[in-house]
Amino acid sequence: MGGVSFLSTVPSFTNITNLTTLSSSSRRSAVIRCCKIEPQVSGESLAFHRRDVLKLAGTAMGMELIGNGFISHVGDANAADLNQRRQRSELQSKIKISLSSAIKAKPELVPSILKLALNDAMTYDKATKSGGANGSIRFSSELSRAENEGLSDGLVLIEEVKKEIDSISKGGPISYADLIQLAGQSAVKSTFLASAIRKCGGNEEKGNLLYTAYGSAGQWGLFDRNFGRSDATEADPEGRVPQWGKATVQEMKDKFIAIGLGPRQLAVMSAFLGPDQLATEQLLATDPQVAPWVQKYQRSRETVSQTDYEVDLITAFTKLSCLGQQINFEAYTYPVERINLSKLKL
Repeated sequence: MGGVSFLSTVPSFTNITNLTTLSSSSRRSAVIRCCKIEPQVSGESLAFHRRDVLKLAGTAMGMELIGNGFISHVGDANAADLNQRRQRSELQSKIKISLSSAIKAKPELVPSILKLALNDAMTYDKATKSGGANGSIRFSSELSRAENEGLSDGLVLIEEVKKEIDSISKGGPISYADLIQLAGQSAVKSTFLASAIRKCGGNEEKGNLLYTAYGSAGQWGLFDRNFGRSDATEADPEGRVPQWGKATVQEMKDKFIAIGLGPRQLAVMSAFLGPDQLATEQLLATDPQVAPWVQKYQRSRETVSQTDYEVDLITAFTKLSCLGQQINFEAYTYPVERINLSKLKL
């Protein structure tokens, strides 16, 4: 990149209100002194003090450095950032493929995986900013709690995928916190795809085509970016997650409100609360605050695209999946091995 002209710095350091336009007939010779330039012109005078000249010269030198040196370092930094994004994206793609295959082989585990992602995040406490989507549910002392009954099979599937991913990851092992939420994402996608297949009379090929054309795959951008969650080192405190199958609607509402969500998000995430989504929605519909949202999403699921339902579910799940986390956007990245050109044989 070329340097910056010295003259281009002048306007920002001179008082242009003191400049007067001089005709060729009114100019006279200027007397140059060590401290300033004094054009001998009648009316207002134009004075450049030595400190002004030094400021201009210093600015010009600084701009030259920026133009010739610093910008190249910025370019290197941008290139490094792009490389890290590529590395993370490649790892995430491999994880999604592995999870999708594992869930497709055991579709009966979808409800377990959804609740596993929900309950891991629901330990978040807003007052102490502790808990959240941190993988703590993997500890036996937490997994064995009443609210997590029946979730062990889902965790086994996640652990199998983790072994597979860790064996090929160049940027270190995948955290349980990330993998549990990504498993939840894959489970959600599988339900969307299953719905599209049902609308095509059970034809899998047509269902895949329908979901590709009208589905919500493009809405996962923010969820995918939030990749780099840290694992908890111990189980989260007990008593923070309701037993969804036994809780009243008010108790469920209170819990969602406590973590920063509300009746709308409770309604859209009904599939996370138990294996029978329709039965859960019948219960939620008894509450006047939740009922309108339940009806809205039921109508949406009857349409071809399910837009309102899918987009709102992805939005709510994205917020839930980051509770209690400071995302490390450099996680799973690794230095690229440089080629030693001196060892190449030509």
